Amino acid sequence: MILRRGFVLFLPRLVGLLVAACCSVSIVYMLACTPRGDNQQLALPRVHGPTAKEGYEAVLQEREEQHRNYIISLKKQIAQLKAELQGRTEQLKNVQDQYPDPLAIQLDHNNPEKAQANLLAFLRSQIAKAEVQSGMKLSTEYAAVPFESFTLQKVYQLETGLTRHPEEKPVRKDKRDELGEVIDLAVGSLNSPEGGGTAKRRVFAASDFLEGIYRTEKDKGTLYELTFRGDTKHQFRRVVLFRPFGPVMRVRNENVNTADTLINVIVPLAKRASKFRQFMQNFREMGIQQDGRVHLTVVYFGREEMNEVKSILENTSKSANFRNFTFIQLNEEFSRGKGLDIGARVWKGSNVVLFFCDVDIYFTAEFLNSCRLNTQPGKKVFYPVLFSQYNPSIIYGHHESIPPLEQQLVIKKETGFWRDFGFGMTCQYRSDFINIGGFDLDIKGWGGEDVHLYRKYLHSNLIVIRTPVRGLFHLWHEKQCLDELTPEQYKMCMQSKAMNEASHGQLGMLVFKQEIETHLQRQKLSSKKT
Repeated sequence: MILRRGFVLFLPRLVGLLVAACCSVSIVYMLACTPRGDNQQLALPRVHGPTAKEGYEAVLQEREEQHRNYIISLKKQIAQLKAELQGRTEQLKNVQDQYPDPLAIQLDHNNPEKAQANLLAFLRSQIAKAEVQSGMKLSTEYAAVPFESFTLQKVYQLETGLTRHPEEKPVRKDKRDELGEVIDLAVGSLNSPEGGGTAKRRVFAASDFLEGIYRTEKDKGTLYELTFRGDTKHQFRRVVLFRPFGPVMRVRNENVNTADTLINVIVPLAKRASKFRQFMQNFREMGIQQDGRVHLTVVYFGREEMNEVKSILENTSKSANFRNFTFIQLNEEFSRGKGLDIGARVWKGSNVVLFFCDVDIYFTAEFLNSCRLNTQPGKKVFYPVLFSQYNPSIIYGHHESIPPLEQQLVIKKETGFWRDFGFGMTCQYRSDFINIGGFDLDIKGWGGEDVHLYRKYLHSNLIVIRTPVRGLFHLWHEKQCLDELTPEQYKMCMQSKAMNEASHGQLGMLVFKQEIETHLQRQKLSSKKT
């Protein structure tokens, strides 16, 4: 009974507490969900204010008004952003009109007039970017692009190319045509009427041309400055021309799959078993283990050291589980051209890439990929310029010992040179080699056969890819020029021998070795006296 009475007394209090809690939660919810104004927050209906219903309606109406204002503010911000975006777009369009996109120029076939205007704007911008009107700040002397000078007959050049001549008549047709065109344009410019005057004017001719200079900034164009005789001894006329380079144009975008492209490495050989052992170490590591898509053809002349060479080949075959090789033996005098020709023609499989190689060559797996990528049947042949090693005993003469071969193969001016006069190492498809007529088999001994083949390709419609490669080395060996060689072959052999030994500076140190030692001794004596 007492419990019941206590429960009855406690029940109203409990209900009151629950109502108070619900009201508190409602108030907190409204405070959290009510948007704030700029300077004040919406208030709940006051105790002594209007009725609760009217108060809540007022609150809802005020909240609706604030939402409406908030939406209007957002719309204004969006409009401002749109206007700013449009302004930036117009600025970008003006920049693109001034410096048009190279690809857009050549791809906009629907509007040729606009494409032509963009192209002209681009070419004019090339003049503005080049060193024509004013110089540019350069970081070092190595950044300067030198000029070359020319007259009507000769070009005086720093880049001497394959001829090695510091001055020459332009032997390349493209350079002759280029400079001839420039001189003609300059003469035409001098003779063009200025201001429409009718007074008698001097007529200039190409014979009035004295000298010119030109240089090429490879990303902008070629600048020409030509000087002509003036009306008196101390007067001259100068014409400045600029050939701007056009925009880069996409020619093709293609996938090249070399997974099934086999390379037949053909090596002609006579004696030199120790060199062949070194070659097979390189072939095993790079050709068999790293690349794995190669065939080796060895064409051996004579019988001396033949068994040793065959033994090296067979041991490599067993240890590396390599069966893709052919050994051909010929009982006749060594002829590099004939050996390569026979090795190419004996192949009976499908069309294959031929890599004509020598036993004193070191190649990498990356070079084999270059060989594949730069050859295409009926289209391209590859003539890499290899890096030729100097005599290691001269290069490392001041060291305690000569480093291992792999550490010697560094492309620097102290360690070797680009063998740009050599055309013996080449890659081409067998079909192209057969169609071109192969080697001239009348050439015996060393040298000459590679140049004849190279010229055949140059005279054909095939593209000849000639470029230095970082993964192909000619290892130094003592070169012997035999008395049996013709005078021309002997001269070529001796020139090659001289270039193989060391750099100009290193050979100079050897020539002046006695003077250097005498100077050092004098320095020691003078230091002792002091």
